[in-house]
Amino acid sequence: MELTQTSIAEVYVLKPNVYEDDRGFFMETFQAERFRMSGIPTNFVQDNHSGSKQGVLRGLHYQIQRPQGKLVRVASGEVFDVAVDLRKKSDTFGSWVGRILSAQNKLEIWIPPGFAHGFYVLSEWADLLYKVTESYAPEWDRTLRWDDPKIGIDWPLIDGKAPKLSEKDEAGQFLAEADLFE
Repeated sequence: MELTQTSIAEVYVLKPNVYEDDRGFFMETFQAERFRMSGIPTNFVQDNHSGSKQGVLRGLHYQIQRPQGKLVRVASGEVFDVAVDLRKKSDTFGSWVGRILSAQNKLEIWIPPGFAHGFYVLSEWADLLYKVTESYAPEWDRTLRWDDPKIGIDWPLIDGKAPKLSEKDEAGQFLAEADLFE
C-alpha cells in the first residue's frame, strides 16, 4: 500500500496494491498491522455505507465530542471527497483538502479526528464506504457549511448547479460560528 501525505500533514491518501487479471481484481482495503505501522489508528468501531445520486453533497459533518477518524473509499461511482481542519490550535486550521475517489482509481483517504468531512457525487450514482473510530453520537453531530467563503472549497459542481442538500446540511454553520476542536 502506498501512503501519500496531503497538504494537511495528518490527512493521507492511500493507494492499495491491486492485483488484476482477466477475471477482475483483488485488493486489501484494510489490514490492521500495515495501518498501525503507517501511524493510522486501527480501532475502527463502525462501518458505514452511503449511496447517493449525482449532484448530491453530503457534509461537512463532524462530531464535536467523541470525534471520528474516517477511512473513506468508493465502491462504485466517483465523488469529490473533502476534509476540513477544525482544530483551532493547528497550523492548518480552516484549511481543506479534496480528492477524487472512485471505483476506478481505488484510492482511500484517512481523515483523522478533528476534521469535518463531506463529499459531492460526480457520477450518476456512488457508493461511499467508510470505517469510523467512534460510534455515531447524534447529540454531538455538527455540520459545517459546504459553501463557507472563509474556507473556500473549490467544489467541482456539475454545470455550476447548486448541489442537492439535506435539510441538516442546508442549516450548516459557518466556520466563524461553528463548534470547534481545541
